[in-house]
Amino acid sequence: MVAAFEPPPRLTVSEWADQNRRLSSEASAEAGDWKTDRAPYQRVIMDALTPTSPYERVVVMAASQTGKTELALNFCGYIIDRDPGPVLVVLPRVEDGEAWSKDRLAPMLRYTPCLKGRVADVRSRDSNNQIRHKQFKGGSISIAGANSPAGLAMRPIRYVLLDEVDRYPPSAGTEGDPVSLAVKRSTTWWNRKILLVSTPTVKGTSRIESWWLRSTQSSYWVPCPDCGRHQVLGWPNVEWPEGRPDGAQYRCEHCGALIPPHRKPWMLANGEWRAANPKSKIAGFWISQLYSPWKEWPETAVEFLEAKAGGPETLRAFINTALGELWDDEAETHVDIAALLARREAYGPRLPAGVCALTAGVDLQLDRAELELVGWGKGEECWSIEYRVFPGDPSAPELWKALDDYLTRQWLHEYGMSLSVAACAIDSGYHTQAVYDFCRTRYARRIFAVKGKSGTLPVWPKKPTRNTINRTPMWIVGVDSAKSVVYGRLRIEQPGPGYSHFPKERTEDWFEQFLAESLVTTYSRGVPVREWRRKKGVRAEVLDARVYAYAALCGLVSMGLRLDAEAERIAALGPQPLETHVETGVAVRGSGRTVLRSRWLDSGRPSL
Repeated sequence: MVAAFEPPPRLTVSEWADQNRRLSSEASAEAGDWKTDRAPYQRVIMDALTPTSPYERVVVMAASQTGKTELALNFCGYIIDRDPGPVLVVLPRVEDGEAWSKDRLAPMLRYTPCLKGRVADVRSRDSNNQIRHKQFKGGSISIAGANSPAGLAMRPIRYVLLDEVDRYPPSAGTEGDPVSLAVKRSTTWWNRKILLVSTPTVKGTSRIESWWLRSTQSSYWVPCPDCGRHQVLGWPNVEWPEGRPDGAQYRCEHCGALIPPHRKPWMLANGEWRAANPKSKIAGFWISQLYSPWKEWPETAVEFLEAKAGGPETLRAFINTALGELWDDEAETHVDIAALLARREAYGPRLPAGVCALTAGVDLQLDRAELELVGWGKGEECWSIEYRVFPGDPSAPELWKALDDYLTRQWLHEYGMSLSVAACAIDSGYHTQAVYDFCRTRYARRIFAVKGKSGTLPVWPKKPTRNTINRTPMWIVGVDSAKSVVYGRLRIEQPGPGYSHFPKERTEDWFEQFLAESLVTTYSRGVPVREWRRKKGVRAEVLDARVYAYAALCGLVSMGLRLDAEAERIAALGPQPLETHVETGVAVRGSGRTVLRSRWLDSGRPSL
């Protein structure tokens, strides 16, 4: 009888999960009972979240496929069942929060027996269970987006769970750093817990990096099955036979033995966390995909080769999401002019064989317009075809006539056909109305009025703004993102996807303008911000023209152009006589030359 009045035994979060958590097939690839032993490195992380743990703040810098989302879910389940209180869960956007609530939290509430009935069914009309706010006895879960200041300025919160913090915007509206706003909600609770989780992004601006550096900086050390000595798994030690990534193994850094993938579970089970900064009062954990029980080393090797072939952008994603490591933008955007001068090529009188689409970028100045014509091929390999300066007053018709005549030209291809300019982006930041007037009547030819904007924006938006005079469509170009792509690809040293070709006539002065800006880290209200800065005394028209030419390509792709398919179609034609191309029906006569007509370009013309 006395036992009935005794408090339930104090469990850690990992013990609670092992005893109670059930995974559903709709939210997990491994339905059934939760087993922490499946990924043993998760145990210490979860237990640091237990109320009896001395750590108030827990930081997890982790790769994808390591189970980091499940850690937060287990913590939520533990709170509801064992230690109720108000919870705030913050994701990058409101939409992300709603998806997390429906696709991850709701299945856990339905399939974990001890949680059934603790929160009303979301399909009911019970106001205690809404998508973004759920109440249970003794507490609640509020789900917010980091882009919504209203969601971060709610009632006092005991538990703060911040997921994918590196994807948060710099500021929640005008209110400031969303992480700081969320953490402030918990200041009145003496027994609060704060969890920050994310895959890392860019060195120097990564939020999770800044918290990690203040933490215990714990890494998971695993023993070698042959020599028994512990080590942190690192990508340089993953090896495979030439052309056989499916045979990847791990080489021990101590004894040099090759460890096959099937030994990894034993290594994980016998691993241990070691702190590089043990005196910190913030628990910090780092883990990469190399430890994941759901991703074998050969799979990661295949991912690496695919990412490397895709260029700097896909390689960066691999570094961040698979290895859980930071990407150093400043190092990647440093390019030596001498190296670019040394790799200039002689193209010949026609467009190089790899070119399948032409775009132009135009930068407008006080007394001239500067244009770069760029040819694009498979994997966005590119060739600088021509750089032209059109002198004249942008407010006078002569300059615009010369530009229009240029954009209607046909360019003879090495395979015998001709290509026209598929799209052109013209900067509307100067002589705005003249640009609008020119682009509006040529919009069907994909001559776009654009305006560059800095910040973490996509290169090409989903749709244009029409808040312009005469409602001319105007596209906001994410110039910072475009510059990162342009500069990053200059480091590709072999022709192929992403490689940049330059003709012999490009001068050193031209390359100085091409590399007129550098990426630096500045601080705004204590928050690190990456920004592109002009080198002193160097003009940047060449760089701007290339950025707009690349933006024009992104515009074509967003409208349906399949660049690789177009490249393969042209390559299949080969260097045949002009008459052969005409007979195939692919090319038609025009302006005295054979003009290649893309099936997509003929059918994909935009309209006002």
